[in-house]
Amino acid sequence: MSDVTVFTCELRQRSGTGGSRAVRRDGWVPAILYGGDQEPANIKLRYNEVLKAYNTGKLISVLSKINVDGQEQSVIGRDIQVDPVKDLPLHVDLMRVSEKTRINVDVPMSFLNEEASPGLKRGGVLNVVRHTVEVIAPATRIPEALEADLTGLDIGDAVHISSVNLPEGVEPTITDRDFTIATIAAPSVVRSADNEGDAEDDAAEDSGDEGETGDNE
Repeated sequence: MSDVTVFTCELRQRSGTGGSRAVRRDGWVPAILYGGDQEPANIKLRYNEVLKAYNTGKLISVLSKINVDGQEQSVIGRDIQVDPVKDLPLHVDLMRVSEKTRINVDVPMSFLNEEASPGLKRGGVLNVVRHTVEVIAPATRIPEALEADLTGLDIGDAVHISSVNLPEGVEPTITDRDFTIATIAAPSVVRSADNEGDAEDDAAEDSGDEGETGDNE
């Protein structure tokens, strides 16, 4: 796991639209802190810290910490509101977590050893069906990515969730089937040639049928 981001945090004295605007003018981002068997709290985070985390993908569904008066609390970013025009953070929802907390989270897929795939060597294409997989994971040990090994896979082969080595304590939310993550598809040139061949065969068969009809008449 990469270094955990620590956000400077303070309690907000005012809530509502007016209070949020005042917070933003002073260089903060309004936020709500909830969960952990405690009452929700209105807080504010340093704008430059939130913006950096948002731009680097280390804000939502990533373990981080907030520092309030010298005390650190583990949190997970669950939602963010952004300016629809400027794409800048306006408000953040944070959830308190501990080692016992388990959450649903989308984790990106990573594909290893493409050079060891006979199908890709022969010009096949990696067709990614799921770029992310929703899993249930310990909040303090969310994997950065799930890894799928492409070694030995040929054209027509598929990667299923059962072949992905999941970290301890991590489980897919879909449990009723061995769903597909990716396939090794035939090169588009080959597929096009096959389709053209099928079309020519169909045309020839149609022509033959017409000829037989004419003879019968």
